[in-house]
Amino acid sequence: MKILIAFVFIILLIALVGTLMVTRKTDEKYSETAKKNTANLTLIYVAVILISVTALGVYISFFT
Repeated sequence: MKILIAFVFIILLIALVGTLMVTRKTDEKYSETAKKNTANLTLIYVAVILISVTALGVYISFFT
């Protein structure tokens, strides 16, 4: 069991180091792409919520 816990901590350490190495790179167009990505994600979330609420309504009305 101790070996597995040590293995998990080694993986966590490797993941932390990898994450820190990736975050050192800067993106000059970050604010421009972030706005576009936020708008796209918002539209996706709105569409998924509307579809989910509609599907829930159909399920409740037909199957209960």
